[in-house]
Amino acid sequence: MKQAAAVTALILETFRLNGRLLAAGDALVSNLDLTSARWQVLGAIATAPLPLSVAQIARSMGLTRQAVQRLANDMERDGLVRFAANPNHQRAKHVVMTPRGTAVYAAAMKRQSPWAQTLTQGLSAQQITAATVVLKQLRQRLERDDSGQGD
Repeated sequence: MKQAAAVTALILETFRLNGRLLAAGDALVSNLDLTSARWQVLGAIATAPLPLSVAQIARSMGLTRQAVQRLANDMERDGLVRFAANPNHQRAKHVVMTPRGTAVYAAAMKRQSPWAQTLTQGLSAQQITAATVVLKQLRQRLERDDSGQGD
């Protein structure tokens, strides 16, 4: 029972952390025509080895396809992304950053680096890595559970 209580406490703290991260991210990039959600989508595009569709972005970031579609439509309207042909699927277009989107993402990441340095003061790389490992393992277990439900 100790493990169940410990993981429940971790989950609740993760929810609180997520809220704080979103608020901090919004504040960090507010004058770049970004929100944390937009930044998250641009990050998924920027770090992917191949172009991604809306559904692929949603899966990689743990978001709903509908939420990412709405964000992508808004970001297209604002000139941050464009939709490109997907040779593997006629209707599921790839979401590609425009030069403006690339510049805005680079500016956000330039701000993120010193912010992250400040946030990690007093924490060792080993502590951060250990926390990352646990969170990743829990996420992977949830993904396995989701994939086994027979969507």
